[in-house]
Amino acid sequence: MRDIALDVHIDFCEVAIAERGEVRSAGRIAAKPEELELFAQSLDPADRVALEVTGNAWAIKRIIEPHVAEVIVVSPNDTGIRGARAKTDRLDARTLARLLAAGELDGVWMPDRRTQRMRRRRRTQLVRTRARAKNEIHATLMRCLVGRAPHSDLFGKRGRQWLRELELPAEERESVDAAMRQIEFLDSEIEAVERLVAAEALESPEIKRLMSVPGVNVIVAATFMAAVGEIGRFPSPRKLTGYLGLDPRVAQSGSSPATHGRISKQGSVSARHALVEASWSVVRQPGPMHAFYRRIRARRGHSVAIVATARKLACLFWCLLTREEDYAYAQPSLTHKKLRLLEVRAGSPSHKGVYTGTFVTRERMRAAERELGKRAESAYKRMVAEWQRTQAKRAMGAGATPGRASNGPSSGQAARQDEAPSPAL
Repeated sequence: MRDIALDVHIDFCEVAIAERGEVRSAGRIAAKPEELELFAQSLDPADRVALEVTGNAWAIKRIIEPHVAEVIVVSPNDTGIRGARAKTDRLDARTLARLLAAGELDGVWMPDRRTQRMRRRRRTQLVRTRARAKNEIHATLMRCLVGRAPHSDLFGKRGRQWLRELELPAEERESVDAAMRQIEFLDSEIEAVERLVAAEALESPEIKRLMSVPGVNVIVAATFMAAVGEIGRFPSPRKLTGYLGLDPRVAQSGSSPATHGRISKQGSVSARHALVEASWSVVRQPGPMHAFYRRIRARRGHSVAIVATARKLACLFWCLLTREEDYAYAQPSLTHKKLRLLEVRAGSPSHKGVYTGTFVTRERMRAAERELGKRAESAYKRMVAEWQRTQAKRAMGAGATPGRASNGPSSGQAARQDEAPSPAL
């Protein structure tokens, strides 16, 4: 068995081979499908191949994988090659081959075709570009001392009409018109992408299950599933929050207790951003998440409470997906409304303007469901209060209770480092 490493570039791949304890360079091959196929056919079925994550790494893996025993794609942050004193293509390939032969490489997960297709949706880039165009219009109005617009939605139907009729200098008028044309084009592109996302979401039971949480829409659920892929990869919610970068940084040295800082912000930025944005809507709905947010906000402030809610939301998603259950405190009428809007967005005919008689019934159901959510929130508060009383009694010392004096220290450094589990939702 040989251990082969590829230092991948856009035009070529530098090859290094580790065999019988020796590492040697094997030249370069062109990064083209036909050249890679010839290279793969020259390998032995018992060989192992390693390469770093690049834009074309997955395509190269698909070509080589049928011809060898294993193809490992690793993160550049895990190899230590970036910090090498001498760094060339040949040395990088040799180092990668040496690490593969020593068993020091852990491969990253390769998403399936469905997850890759969801990740390729460029809605985030389109929305950011549209936001820049809108900010350009706001800046123009500020330069011209226009003041606040008379409409709440500047880019709604009435707001856009007001922008077209607004008197501005010639050069500023040109900037506003150009930005408006760009916004209209991006609106149509975003609508097309959202139509594809809606069609895929209707076929995904995982996305529909996540949408049962009040405040979570299809964009949040689809972004989360695109970043996570298979939920079975994470044996615990803690692994998932670490993957998403919502876990706090920990510092500990010597005999001092561990301290926790800001979140690590590793992993998918889009998924973390979607969870934080969804938390703004989730905490407005009555239920355990609202009570959790208010409890954290009272101690740490709004910003920390929102990020903590995003972490709790990720843990909740893990429970829903692994147990294959809908949210226990869901609002069925609200979930049905979400799915109906999803069907309309995917291309189903709309019933707008047609009297169906369901509005009044749905409003009554929503009121009843919100009342049940308030009761669940009260039950969560009682559970937390009981948990806090139990922790207070434990902190006062277990020696007062017969038979429990030897369970652990009641004070001091060891007791402070013993963290009790927080209550689950």
